[in-house]
Amino acid sequence: MKLLLLGATGLVGSRALKLALSDDAFSEVIAPTRTPLARSDKLVNPVASRLEELTPLLASSKPHAVICALGTTQAKAGSKEAFLHVDHELPVAFGKAAHAAGVETYAIVTAMGASTGSPFFYTRTKGEVERDIREIGFRSLTICRPSLIGGERNEARSAEGAALMLTRLLAPILPKKLRANPADAIAAALLGAVIVAKPGCRWIYSEEMT
Repeated sequence: MKLLLLGATGLVGSRALKLALSDDAFSEVIAPTRTPLARSDKLVNPVASRLEELTPLLASSKPHAVICALGTTQAKAGSKEAFLHVDHELPVAFGKAAHAAGVETYAIVTAMGASTGSPFFYTRTKGEVERDIREIGFRSLTICRPSLIGGERNEARSAEGAALMLTRLLAPILPKKLRANPADAIAAALLGAVIVAKPGCRWIYSEEMT
């Protein structure tokens, strides 16, 4: 199976890349990034400063499935517009290009509480990207909704780090769905979803990714 992996330099995406490259289910992993990745036998790594420039490659590379682990924060992106570009525009643009190229399977990470009616910008954006990806019409669509994501990041996120530390301290008394989700568990859920591509749209919730 050929896999297109978006967000391969991020916390979840880097774990998904490592798992996919070591899994015999995948013959090739196409991972478009802004900066080059370490070389690997099964890895195809198109590089562009603007990822949207790489959507035309889908017509020729013809992956069988797409995993989208793109994600940032408004603080890191620098503005609401830049955040929306990463968390909404790119997942939808690649989704449409993939579907037009014949891809039937798509899996994406959003967030707990994602809803188009959310009063919070972050979770409202996640709800909107879920809605727009669903409207594309993939035969198999999986949406992972983690809580806080646990793991070592390449960049510092002070507020998220503090929340994650508090969540870990309170883990013994927190409901399972509110505990932090290991990045490895989320990555494994994404890979499992495209290897066994069930028809329709399904959600994988925080308590299922522990």
